Amino acid sequence: MRLILANPKRLVATTLLCAAPLVAQNLNDLPTYLGAPSVKTVAPAVGKRARVTAPGWEGKAAYHTLYLPTDWQEGNTYPVLVEYPGNGPFTNKLGDVSDGTVEGCVMGYGLSGGKGFLWLSLPFVNATGGNQTKWWGDVAETKRYCDAAVKQACTAWGGDPKRVVLMGFSRGAIACNYIGLHDDEISTLWAAFICHSHYDGVREGWGYPEADRASALVRLKRLGKRPQWISHEQSVDATKSYLQGTGISGDWTFQALPHPNHSAQWLLQDHPLRRELRAWLAKVLSSTATNK
Repeated sequence: MRLILANPKRLVATTLLCAAPLVAQNLNDLPTYLGAPSVKTVAPAVGKRARVTAPGWEGKAAYHTLYLPTDWQEGNTYPVLVEYPGNGPFTNKLGDVSDGTVEGCVMGYGLSGGKGFLWLSLPFVNATGGNQTKWWGDVAETKRYCDAAVKQACTAWGGDPKRVVLMGFSRGAIACNYIGLHDDEISTLWAAFICHSHYDGVREGWGYPEADRASALVRLKRLGKRPQWISHEQSVDATKSYLQGTGISGDWTFQALPHPNHSAQWLLQDHPLRRELRAWLAKVLSSTATNK
């Protein structure tokens, strides 16, 4: 296992910046600079976040959202951010909220600022063909929907299949491996992963099938050398310890969010950790383009 620091000097400066004013401060008390666009039931359009149904689910209740960046032009290709939401409904005493819906996703918009990336917010699909707000629904249907939605974005809207990044918060962070590496077929879709707040295999006893560490290890072995950003509120030590204990060597970057919030709100703020993540993502995608 190796810890990758894109720019160690910059990280030191960030750590000093965070230490005094941000440690233990509620994220919800800090200014928000970006607001994720609302979802419209319209055809996809530049600068709009549209409600879309993946091919094969016409007439069913399942849907996802697609955002075309403000610099989108037909004929060009763009990296793709694919985001899974946290569980819902969730609230806590800090004011953190997760409703479990695709509309509630914010990570992709915070990372891109609305430019340069296609952004998909995908559902977990239940057995009746609708969106599931808590845990996985039907895993097989969720995987099939994911595959169809990603391929649609690449063929219809210029997504680059070599630069697709899977990401998520909380349940969505666990989904990066639980869904994204669930089998050999779906695991080939991804160039990199961003997991904020939780990680597949660290905690057992969630109550769903294959939540045990032995099953998580099978999924983890499909990761290979692809990079993962792993962050968590206040400490990433539990995930570091877990991964070290697997005996697998991975391209993992660990960062602790110096706040108690179980939230992805920091990605909508001018936060030092967001700057670090944007730099990491740019480096990862640059390397992916070079190695095409």
